[in-house]
Amino acid sequence: MPADPRDVLTRPAPAPDATVAYGDHPEQLADLRRPAGTGRARPLVIVVHGGFWRAEYDRSHTGPMAAALAALGHPVAQVEYRRTGQPDGGWPHTLTDVLTGVAALPELAAAVMPDRVAPVPPILVGHSAGGHLALYVAAHAPTTVGGVLALAPVADLAEAYRLDLDAGAVAALLGGGPADVPDRYAAANPSALVPIRVRSVVMHGVLDRQVPVTMSRTWVAAARATGSPVTLVELPECEHFGLIAPDSTAWPRVVDALRSLHDDLPGIDAASPTR
Repeated sequence: MPADPRDVLTRPAPAPDATVAYGDHPEQLADLRRPAGTGRARPLVIVVHGGFWRAEYDRSHTGPMAAALAALGHPVAQVEYRRTGQPDGGWPHTLTDVLTGVAALPELAAAVMPDRVAPVPPILVGHSAGGHLALYVAAHAPTTVGGVLALAPVADLAEAYRLDLDAGAVAALLGGGPADVPDRYAAANPSALVPIRVRSVVMHGVLDRQVPVTMSRTWVAAARATGSPVTLVELPECEHFGLIAPDSTAWPRVVDALRSLHDDLPGIDAASPTR
């Protein structure tokens, strides 16, 4: 683990194998990475990057993570979306872009990586604000998602607004606070969208200073109270960025959690040829 955990945000990664468009807007793109080896087909893993939905953070900072997952045999797509500070960024396009991308990417990826993408719903791996977006998609379009691995997600937008996380990030996304735009919070806030019917694992570092672990604890407790198939994994020695750093002590736990979401996914074995 580097001395500065934020180093992962600027760390170089191998170039993707392909970049595809899932829409007409210049930000409606995804980088694809072929899985290493010649193993069975697996569900597409769609990485949803964080950065508090802001324009200065794009999908490039998840390159090391995506490359590491591809090296383990996963077909990977790093989805991009419109972000605050860009024309048309924020409500509603930031959210609807990810909905659209998740629906379109399995077919697009299968065309680029034939026989390596199983014809089953993808697994979403979202970090921070990307964790929020992954939970949002799972709540609004559950049939398009096979599972969610939410890494330090912003799981309660109203609480994040109250805490002023990243100096007004939620207000920038939704156009105001809960009293200003209550309908937007009702539609976008994972805390208002339980029960969630998609199998989900929430992982959070106890040392996280960007998104407090209490947010995940509260959301998971509320989701489980409604019968949602949700699990919380707390990492006592982890902060915010170790969850997406392949050289961190947290990384093996992230890989194990991802494996738990897809190994028993219905239909994967029957549709998973080997070469």
